[in-house]
Amino acid sequence: MFSIVEKILSRASGQTNFAVDEYLSCKVDLAMVHDSSGPRRLAPKLAEMKRKLFDKDRLAIITDHFVPAHDEASQKIKRVTEEFVHRENIRHFYPEEGICHVVLPQKGLLSPGMFFVGGDSHSTTAGAFGCYAFGIGATDMAGVAATGEIWIKVPQTRLVTLTGALGYQVFAKDIILNLCGRFGMNMAEYQALEFAGEGIATLSMQERMTLSNMSAELGAQAGIIAPDAVTAEWLDAHAPERTLVDGMPDTYWQSDMGSHCGPSYNVDLDTLSPYAAAPHSPANAAPLTDHDSPEFTIAYIGACTGAKLVDLRAAAKILKGKQIASSIRLLIAPASLADQQAARDEGLMQIFEEAGARFLPTACGMCAGYGVDRLGAEDICISSTARNFKGRMGDAGSQVWLASPASVAAAALTGKLTDPRHLVSDI
Repeated sequence: MFSIVEKILSRASGQTNFAVDEYLSCKVDLAMVHDSSGPRRLAPKLAEMKRKLFDKDRLAIITDHFVPAHDEASQKIKRVTEEFVHRENIRHFYPEEGICHVVLPQKGLLSPGMFFVGGDSHSTTAGAFGCYAFGIGATDMAGVAATGEIWIKVPQTRLVTLTGALGYQVFAKDIILNLCGRFGMNMAEYQALEFAGEGIATLSMQERMTLSNMSAELGAQAGIIAPDAVTAEWLDAHAPERTLVDGMPDTYWQSDMGSHCGPSYNVDLDTLSPYAAAPHSPANAAPLTDHDSPEFTIAYIGACTGAKLVDLRAAAKILKGKQIASSIRLLIAPASLADQQAARDEGLMQIFEEAGARFLPTACGMCAGYGVDRLGAEDICISSTARNFKGRMGDAGSQVWLASPASVAAAALTGKLTDPRHLVSDI
């Protein structure tokens, strides 16, 4: 009996007999870096090792952190990135098209069964497509770039079973915040989480991406979802010419019954309510109505976990025909240009504009404290991002609350925590 994780690690390592906590050397199918973790760090390390790229076609570079290049330092990073791409003839280069974790699958570069590493902690997002995916640091990435391989300690594969279906105005973000609040940020330290159960089939691909993305907030090395009909529909639309991994059908990349080990977890979607996390940790999560609300100064809808098309739709459903509170600023940074254009075509951007929102570039931006838009010392922000650590989005004196995009939009209308289920929408 093998879990999907063990099947992928077996293929990547060429080993068929291994146990939890053993070390394997695995071949990497695809590596990804962005402008912060990429050429400015890779180039000098490769030069120091006197090595070249192992395979330029197995490296994707996406610029999303120092975007737009607003000062001399960010302009230099942009030049270094572009010069590296030109010199190495990198085929998979996507400059200023949005956040790497969203752009990568939209470019059709992911397939079930792949062993994927990224130069960012939220590279776990790719697990939504049936990939074993995790983030690594600059030194490990240099090793991958030079050799095409990386060592990995075999994790336990723990099962998270989703039963039922999400109710009105409840989302994948609420699932993860529920788990963060119940079990903390060390729930699955250096383990792999597999999200499964009848509830998975009810989630769109982009909602699944939120689950895998925020597995990192649960301490997991990876958060994976076995491919199904929803996965196939996405891949048919975004990767119609993809090659099956090892020639195996997507249906091969499933966990065998009884293959999981360690603790298992359950989330009853039928009874789940909107959640929010108080400063300064996702672990400070509880049902939104259990918190005492501050008066917010900023509502932020952005990031790879909170501004995809499905997220923008959820926020627009709350905001249509309404005006944000006079005491708050609503800032929206769509996760990719593709999602931004789709939102414009659907009339969502007009809804946001009429509600009083201001738009920021399609980039990581405020989520990670980059660029000119940062929180001030007195700001209290409700955000659709994945993390609310002290000082992450700006001044260390600021406070950040986490919630779903719908709950952020609801707070933008009232200036305080507001259950989105109580707001009527005509969309």
